[in-house]
Amino acid sequence: MWKESELAGRVQFDNWVAAAASLLALKSRVRVASISQGVTLLRSWVHSMEKGEIWDEESTALCSSPKASPKGSSKALLVDENRVDQEKKQLVVCFGEMLIDFVPTVSGVSLAESPAFKKAPGGAPANVAVGIARLGGFAAFIGKVGEDEFGYMLADILKQNNVDNSGMRFDPHARTALAFVTLRSDGEREFMFYRNPSADMLLRENEIDASLIKRASIFHYGSISLIEEPCRSAHLAAMDIAKKSGCILSYDPNLRLPLWPSAEAAREGIMSIWNQSDITKISEEEVTFLTGGDDPYDDDVVLKKFFHPNLKLLLVTEGAQGCRYYTKEFKGRVVGVKVDAVDTTGAGDAFVGGILNILTSDPNLYKVQLNTSFAFE
Repeated sequence: MWKESELAGRVQFDNWVAAAASLLALKSRVRVASISQGVTLLRSWVHSMEKGEIWDEESTALCSSPKASPKGSSKALLVDENRVDQEKKQLVVCFGEMLIDFVPTVSGVSLAESPAFKKAPGGAPANVAVGIARLGGFAAFIGKVGEDEFGYMLADILKQNNVDNSGMRFDPHARTALAFVTLRSDGEREFMFYRNPSADMLLRENEIDASLIKRASIFHYGSISLIEEPCRSAHLAAMDIAKKSGCILSYDPNLRLPLWPSAEAAREGIMSIWNQSDITKISEEEVTFLTGGDDPYDDDVVLKKFFHPNLKLLLVTEGAQGCRYYTKEFKGRVVGVKVDAVDTTGAGDAFVGGILNILTSDPNLYKVQLNTSFAFE
């Protein structure tokens, strides 16, 4: 049975997660689940930190593809002086890959069947950074792209979306990563990657902007940057800097099995840093994969396999069905908004962006609601 105090906290937390979950239902021209019903709920919870429109049709995260700037023109985003103090408390630094996604011009076909493709900026950590900035938050990105037209285009898009791109590095000897992605008529996503090696895999420890990480409130990362050296070592070093600087560590494994040498390598790599995060988001499919086939809807399985002493918040997304959350004090489930999905690629990143933005906008939520003793009943 829930205690009265826990019930009150759970209701508040349900509403908070629902606000972030509604990002899954915001209409996007590119790759986020389609509908606008969640906007009202989201606005009711984040209006105090918003400065303008949120994710409307004409300003969708990572949807523009401007002409690449001349080499050397992508400079760091300058932060307005009167927002410096606020940024110190709310900055989210996202670490990892940024790439070009090529998506079919028609839906419901395989890659081979597609008559043509259009380019769209992608990469889970970059998507999260742009989502936070679109919600009026402070975000920065650390990663590596090629010293090529696509690389400079991506840097410019971050800048245009108010994401600090000063942590980006450009490799003259490797190309920006490319990915072809489609949602087939059977509902399954199909990926094809071109990155052996691509620039994002070649980020070195000595190229990390440590000062940028030290300014952050939250340090967010995935698992793709753990696959190959030297990026793996750079990733671990960045996490160490963030931990020592007092950052909240946020982890979304974002499983992309074709990129790993084997399924076992993927499990080992993803779990190798599992116990270090304060916040972790995984999907139901990732629960099944990481447990070797266990029921992703079994709370006992999730808690036993994934909740660790350092963890403050575990989120398990269930696609169209919604999501579950687990904290040290309580657990709950938020039902998804019914939508006619156009393409769910990037929906999880939008969800994470909403969660992290609300956390940084209301620090007491993290300190009071999440940083408590373990008390499941």
